[in-house]
Amino acid sequence: MMRINCNSATIATVLCFFFIAFPPVSASANFTQCLQAVKNGEFGLDGGRDNKGNPVNVSEATAISYDLCIAACGSGPSPFDWSAFSQEFSSWLLPWLALLSQLPFGANDKLDNFISVLLAVGSPVLAAYSVMLTVLNSRWVAHMFHKISYPNVRSAVRILSSLQQAPVRVSRDPHLLPSLVVLPDNDEWWEELIEHLDYTYTWSVSAASSLIWVLLAYIFTIIESFTASLAQLVEVNGQGVGSVWLWLLPVVLSWLQISPKCDSLHIEQAVRRANELAHVATANPHESVRASTIDTRRAIYLRHGWGSLRTDERCTSPIFNYARVFSWTITVEEVASCFHQASKRAGRFEPVGQQKWVRGDRNIRVQIENRVGTALEVQEYCGYYPDLTMPPRWGAGVWSRILVASLLALFLQWGTTGAALLIVWLTPTRGLGCRSAAYLGYACVSTLVWAILLLSTILSHYSSFSKIDPMSGQPIYNTRSRVAADLSVALRRLAKILAAINAIGIFVTNMFQFSGFFDRCYCDSSVIGLGKNAYNVINFEEEDVSSMRTAWIGGVILALGSATLFVGVLNLLINPPLPEA
Repeated sequence: MMRINCNSATIATVLCFFFIAFPPVSASANFTQCLQAVKNGEFGLDGGRDNKGNPVNVSEATAISYDLCIAACGSGPSPFDWSAFSQEFSSWLLPWLALLSQLPFGANDKLDNFISVLLAVGSPVLAAYSVMLTVLNSRWVAHMFHKISYPNVRSAVRILSSLQQAPVRVSRDPHLLPSLVVLPDNDEWWEELIEHLDYTYTWSVSAASSLIWVLLAYIFTIIESFTASLAQLVEVNGQGVGSVWLWLLPVVLSWLQISPKCDSLHIEQAVRRANELAHVATANPHESVRASTIDTRRAIYLRHGWGSLRTDERCTSPIFNYARVFSWTITVEEVASCFHQASKRAGRFEPVGQQKWVRGDRNIRVQIENRVGTALEVQEYCGYYPDLTMPPRWGAGVWSRILVASLLALFLQWGTTGAALLIVWLTPTRGLGCRSAAYLGYACVSTLVWAILLLSTILSHYSSFSKIDPMSGQPIYNTRSRVAADLSVALRRLAKILAAINAIGIFVTNMFQFSGFFDRCYCDSSVIGLGKNAYNVINFEEEDVSSMRTAWIGGVILALGSATLFVGVLNLLINPPLPEA
């Protein structure tokens, strides 16, 4: 039996949809002929308009009322032109679709990768938010450790920053984390993990070619729109399409610069290999043992198997970083706290055990002899008492990072989509029509998806905190936690459905634009915005062309400006200075 690949199936689906959705050419309307028939008086003397919607004699009309348009031209679209459709689709939409392949995925599950594409296209706000949040988190973790001077602190910053794409956790065992921080036997653990996480998702010939192709396509779109003749001007659709997809360029460029560690199998193997080398302190100050000889618990590990509540947190695709911001922040704080206490004690020349302090030199400030002791001494040295304290509920500075990332993401979304909206809104007939309504709806749903997923993450994290029973030491879940967990799952599923609908919707909108489906009386008359005063401009005048080109210049500046500012801010924040080795 013949096997059909995904690409063939996709093309077949699109073609089937196209021929089903679009009416045949015989049912199409020719608006130039309609206007001439109106001028000849074939449909009476009422309904003539100028290009500003003012009533005029039908013999002098360059536009007609919506009711007259329906009567004279019918409700169908303008004739479909396959040559124009294929040229516009391949020039202005296909490069953006190809650029989607350069987004970082990394999940071992194909369905998770597909969902991440739908989320990115369905909510550019979420895609940009995850990008900027990742950069802000990396900068914050470097700031958390910048005054700490202790062995392996630089490796800790790099590892914690790299594990933003994983469900990383710290064990609440009182000896594991302090042993990992203090014991010299665990130096190999830090070196092993940083070595296996030191791979890059970065520039390639394919990525560079896709970015250049898209940029050139957008530039050609701009040039064509400003050099087109009066007859061709109305048919130029690339301005709006190029602007509404322009968010993808800075997002892909940003991920290539960040180089996220998102390969799920690679991360799992790196953490597992390192944890095989982990040592834990014992009652003997001069003898540590492999943690694997005691049990399966480790100081830093990847947590799985939570069920539906933590589905997004487990997925290593970087767009899901929004779901890990709270748990990752708390993990960083616990590790930083241990390093901070150890660094402070070392700064006072206090060794871990009862031995005297061995002075270091300019190469090794804290000698190995100062870093050995019993399990209790190691725990006390780091001041780590998880049995007596609960981890912080939300984490330090997390809300300010969320706010900054949100503002920049919203700016990129509404800057690019707003430019597309401005271009089609100010193209006669001016007002809210099919094209502008589709763009406005796309941006609104994109923002709504991001807001719902952010709320879902807050509820999910809130539900994971509960009081501890002082007798049994087990968590006590209350009704509010259960309700928050159920609501979080429901909101997350709703957001993904909305994102999928929005992603399909913007693709169908672009197909409608290129095929001429929107070139009908209802859409060209901006009925949605003008209502009973709707009219259809058919013949453009020089004044219209001048104002259109002015609006398009403003749209280009807005779209490129918002994308450039997003990338510029990211480059100011990326690659913060690391602590001294």
